[in-house]
Amino acid sequence: MKQSYSKVYRIIHWAMAISFILLLITIFLRLTWMNKDNMAGIIEIYLSETGQVLSQEQLIVLAKQIRKPMWEWHIYIGYFLVGLFIIRFLLPFFGKMKISNPFDKRLNTKEKLQKWSYIIFYVGVVISLVTGLIIELGPKDLKKPMEEIHILSIYYLVPFVVIHLAGVLFAEFTDQKGIVSSIVSGKNEDKQV
Repeated sequence: MKQSYSKVYRIIHWAMAISFILLLITIFLRLTWMNKDNMAGIIEIYLSETGQVLSQEQLIVLAKQIRKPMWEWHIYIGYFLVGLFIIRFLLPFFGKMKISNPFDKRLNTKEKLQKWSYIIFYVGVVISLVTGLIIELGPKDLKKPMEEIHILSIYYLVPFVVIHLAGVLFAEFTDQKGIVSSIVSGKNEDKQV
């Protein structure tokens, strides 16, 4: 049976998907090319060619300042995602985007597994969003422990994205042909999910 998705569902789904991709890009940049030590090394090489010298501490401060605007996008996207999740969890009260019950006896094992994976995903995202908010807006003495928890979010987000995409492709090429086009176009929109 082809699943249909309401306009509200599709907008929330794609806004969240794009937000997660952008967050992953900022994390990837911060861990690779825009890593403070890597950038400090590039600055140090350039300055040494011009006869200028900065201490390692000054180089790190300068590197952090250069990447700061990029990292601010991570924070803004996080705030946007907080708003999306608040909307997502309020929508069931208005009869939209109901949260599925994985204990429903009518579900087969595959469907129960899917429902549980989304619940685990939502719990992980809520933890990431709450710790991110505490890092930005909470007391300074909680910043370090919250950062440690927040950093762990990469370990659920990347596997979830991979499993989600693999599951969608598997469904598309087996028993749910058209699932990709229906989440994009909303075919059969009158049967809201």
